[in-house]
Amino acid sequence: MRFKALLALGAAAVIGASTAHAQSKQLEIATGGTGGVYYPLGGGFGNILGKELPGVTATARVTGGSVANLQLIGSGKADLCFTQVDAAWDAVNGTDKFTSGKLPIRALAVMYANYMHVVTVEGTGITKVEDMKGRRVSTGSPGSATEVFALRVIEAAGLDKDKDMTRERLGVAESVNAIKDKKIDAFFFVVGLPTSSITDLANTPNTKIKIIDHDQYLDKMVAKYGNIYAAGTMPKATYAGMEKDAKGITVWNIMAVNASTDEKLAYDLTRIMLEKRDELALVHKEALNIKSEWQTSDRAGIPWHPGALKYFKEKGIKVE
Repeated sequence: MRFKALLALGAAAVIGASTAHAQSKQLEIATGGTGGVYYPLGGGFGNILGKELPGVTATARVTGGSVANLQLIGSGKADLCFTQVDAAWDAVNGTDKFTSGKLPIRALAVMYANYMHVVTVEGTGITKVEDMKGRRVSTGSPGSATEVFALRVIEAAGLDKDKDMTRERLGVAESVNAIKDKKIDAFFFVVGLPTSSITDLANTPNTKIKIIDHDQYLDKMVAKYGNIYAAGTMPKATYAGMEKDAKGITVWNIMAVNASTDEKLAYDLTRIMLEKRDELALVHKEALNIKSEWQTSDRAGIPWHPGALKYFKEKGIKVE
């Protein structure tokens, strides 16, 4: 009898351990560089997921940005990601950085608008993108949506990205250090407002930041790439030293997953992103701009995941 009891206890322990293992799930969130907004938001979102979903842990992964994120999601090497709509549209359609094949990416939630920052400092003589001819310019790290966006702005300004400038491919933190050290004259970075690295540059002693207007190139970009881009104004209070509001171009950010993602998980990710934004805003205030009214197909840019559509239907959110 004692032997049978021990066997039963052992079997129960094995079953319990197996059940616990089956219920535990590790999620990886593909974000961006540490100097942007994606990474802190990803870390904050991961913490919230761990509290809201029993047995789930989630961690933010540092990446090169949207293009790299989409490749990770498409190959199953990450579970969810933050990405700009322009890069996601390219991935789904197999264009630009994704000519090797279309990726099965689906949208879960429209987040907030990214502002293209065209940054220089006083003394370079750069007042418009055309002034970058013959200069040293960073257009963003390889695998980033900054690079995609920046090259389209440069193209719309009538410059050749390879012939008309010496182009570096640096992340925002590296770009800030390079401009401080006078190794580059200007840089592009697309991100939510504000971002810590550019705040650091603006607060550097004996440095006066210049955010270059570029809204004049919007019509050409829309004519070629569609309505994924829109005009936006960066308030002069965003960074120390700005003398006026900066007029530029924006693109929406979305949270996205592979089309094969479990519908219940996709539903929960969408629900938590939209319903826990106030908690997420404790990490970065851009989370306050994640709103139900932004959940429209034109802003998402790519097809929705069925799990997201189920949540929207329950909440009466009309996405079309």
